[in-house]
Amino acid sequence: MKPHFLTGLVGMLLLWAPCSFAVSPQGSSAARQDAEELARLPPVKPHGGIDHSGRKQTGKASYYANRFAHRKMTNGHRLDPNAHVAASKTLPLGTTAKVTNLQNGRSTMVTVEDRGPFKADRVVDVTPKAADELDMKKRGTAPVIVAPVAVPLPNGQVKLGAGAAEASPSEIRAATERTTQAAAR
Repeated sequence: MKPHFLTGLVGMLLLWAPCSFAVSPQGSSAARQDAEELARLPPVKPHGGIDHSGRKQTGKASYYANRFAHRKMTNGHRLDPNAHVAASKTLPLGTTAKVTNLQNGRSTMVTVEDRGPFKADRVVDVTPKAADELDMKKRGTAPVIVAPVAVPLPNGQVKLGAGAAEASPSEIRAATERTTQAAAR
């Protein structure tokens, strides 16, 4: 390869890299438009790798058994069964998302602080408190949509996800603050 070709290629990569995770400021109309575009896309079934897209995910939710109370989670903190915390295989740690039970329409906001669930058909594990709010404890699982509201990006920024399209400005602000704090830990 010729040196000038490599120099050009490296230059293009350096120019492209910052744009690959370009984010509109959370309070801007552009960020809200981005979230609305994501919300119009159909939910996806999670697959391998961490998903920073902010798209809605669909699958089954389960909840942490009592034996997991106060155990260390992936982020190093201990599981508080009365917190609004969740585990996801694909959402970045620190993501704040709205989880909606498709059987009854009930929803709750959670922050992803752990990895799991480790059953193939599950998309998210929630705490017993969140499971109560979703009214899913009796059955143990429920079909859900997980709509990220605020997603931490590898460059340290926070992006609005599909869930922000239906959230109020105060919910977006709170989700962004939670995500920023959780990602900084």
